[in-house]
Amino acid sequence: MGVRKLKPMTPGQRFKVDNDFAAVTASKPEKSLLAPKKRSGGRNNSGKMTMRYIGGGHKQQYRIVDFKRDKDGVPATVKSIEYDPNRTAFIALLQYADGEKRYVIAQSGLQVGQKVMSGKEATPDVGNSLLLSDIPLGTIISCIEMRPGQGAIIARSAGAFAQLAARDGKYAIIKMPSGETRMILITCKATIGSVSNSDHALEVAGKAGKSRWLGRRPRTRGVAMNPVDHPMGGGEGRSSGGHPRSRNGMPAKGYKTRHKKKASNRYIIEKRK
Repeated sequence: MGVRKLKPMTPGQRFKVDNDFAAVTASKPEKSLLAPKKRSGGRNNSGKMTMRYIGGGHKQQYRIVDFKRDKDGVPATVKSIEYDPNRTAFIALLQYADGEKRYVIAQSGLQVGQKVMSGKEATPDVGNSLLLSDIPLGTIISCIEMRPGQGAIIARSAGAFAQLAARDGKYAIIKMPSGETRMILITCKATIGSVSNSDHALEVAGKAGKSRWLGRRPRTRGVAMNPVDHPMGGGEGRSSGGHPRSRNGMPAKGYKTRHKKKASNRYIIEKRK
């Protein structure tokens, strides 16, 4: 995996840094695992805009990804590594021994032809999904469940990973991608290895049109608005806008929005940085 810097043949290419997609091995997705994806343009059922800066973009189809990895004890072969327009990470197409095909999040280093498995019989190798009780301490993990059988919800984006630090009774202690250390039940599953496409963070759009392809419309700064539209709007000349805050007045840049009495606070050993 890597990135490529283009020659400045056009203004849009001058600053563009693009993924080289060297890890991707298939150009067309598995048809049986596609679902239609409807675009709302940020409008609700009565046509009123409820989310700003959404609209346009290239037509996409959703890839049905298996986040639960619940086909235990059945070995699968990696048939291809594919690009997924719905996420930053690459996805892997698995074909199980019984013929079933499923998409999973591809881990860094996963190769075509490699065998992967989930469940008790699986070894702690890259791409295998195990219970936190069966993973050796210190292992780099990703695609982690927060509740048994819920499906992976932690460390799913490109290059993300967590570390299994310790086990204490029925809980595993995980060092999260945010820097937070928290307890998760050892009956939850996680996948060995970090998520693929870690070079995603190095990509540079190069031009405004790239954002439009992704369905993102131009974003208006709060300080450029009038006082009726935003707390940071108005003022004579080019005002700085005062204290940074959101459109509905919530302070930004450092203000903690997590509730002091949230029930899950007791599972957090060390807060994120």
